[in-house]
Amino acid sequence: MKRKFKKSVKLSLLVVIILLGLFITIKKININKVLDENNSVKTSEKEEEPKIEEPIEPKVTNVSITAVGDCTLGSDDRTVTSQSFVNVYKDKGEDYFFGGVKDIFALDDLTIINLEGTFTDSTDRTPNKTYTFKAPSYYANMLPKASIEACNIANNHSHDFGESGYLDTVKALEDVHVNYFGNEYYYVFEKDGIKIGLGGVDCEEDPTCTTNIDTMIKTLKDKEVDSIILTFHWGIETHYNQSAIQTTLGHYAIDHGADLVLGHHPHRIQGIELYNGKYIVYSLGNFSFGGNRNPKDKDSFIFQIDFTYENKKIIDSKINVIPVSISSKTNVNDYRPTILTGSEKDRVMEKIAKYSVNVSLT
Repeated sequence: MKRKFKKSVKLSLLVVIILLGLFITIKKININKVLDENNSVKTSEKEEEPKIEEPIEPKVTNVSITAVGDCTLGSDDRTVTSQSFVNVYKDKGEDYFFGGVKDIFALDDLTIINLEGTFTDSTDRTPNKTYTFKAPSYYANMLPKASIEACNIANNHSHDFGESGYLDTVKALEDVHVNYFGNEYYYVFEKDGIKIGLGGVDCEEDPTCTTNIDTMIKTLKDKEVDSIILTFHWGIETHYNQSAIQTTLGHYAIDHGADLVLGHHPHRIQGIELYNGKYIVYSLGNFSFGGNRNPKDKDSFIFQIDFTYENKKIIDSKINVIPVSISSKTNVNDYRPTILTGSEKDRVMEKIAKYSVNVSLT
């Protein structure tokens, strides 16, 4: 009897021990499960915390541009005299003509001129023209030496010697690595990722030139430029007041996508207009102008604009006007533009301001 009792007690104790062991094991499993769940919740909460993104600094780029007017870097070979451009070139050399302004041109990103004439040896003169201007192709080398990077070739003298003279001029510019635009040609200037498209047209007093404007703007937008500069050979010769057609075309160009309009042809300086936040320079006048040995009016100016881009959009533009004389001499045209100072500078500045609209030139 005692043995059976002892055996029963031992079995009972064994069962208790086994049950106790199972209980402890289950408890540990549950505790670990809770810990895992808590860790999982904490990890999940950590992953769902919003990320703090670093602010992106806007990319700001400045582009400085200089523009001047009619540059006829040659002569009419039917009326050559000792004072003609080609003979002054022989006497003074290629560095002479822009020697008084090249330091200004060297400081900008892009200098633009209106090249009103040809670099050619052609004798195939366009019939019935009163004046036809040309110079040998090697004269083009004076442009890069003066830090001139681009030429408009859309004007009433670009075909003085027909299509052959026109193509000779293009080749001469290419040979000296100077860019050109106008008519069927376009130029895209690039700096630090900013692309500025340039186009030019010879309009004079043609109100239908809006069609050309549409074509130029569409072509340049297709090139994915960030801004557009258009040049116009327009207006009435010897007039200081811009014509109604100039105003209409200038406004049209700005309204349809141009960011700057540059004009020439009148052989006189005209005003500057600030229109819808963009500038229209109606006439830059003559500059180094071999087409006249002693013009009555030698006033001109250098127009400068600094564009500030933020993320490829223009956010600011500032202009500077530098009055010049197209000659370093008062009694003759020596074809060497010269910076004006003192009362002469003030006089020309007042003259530009007189014909300007919404622009302060103080």
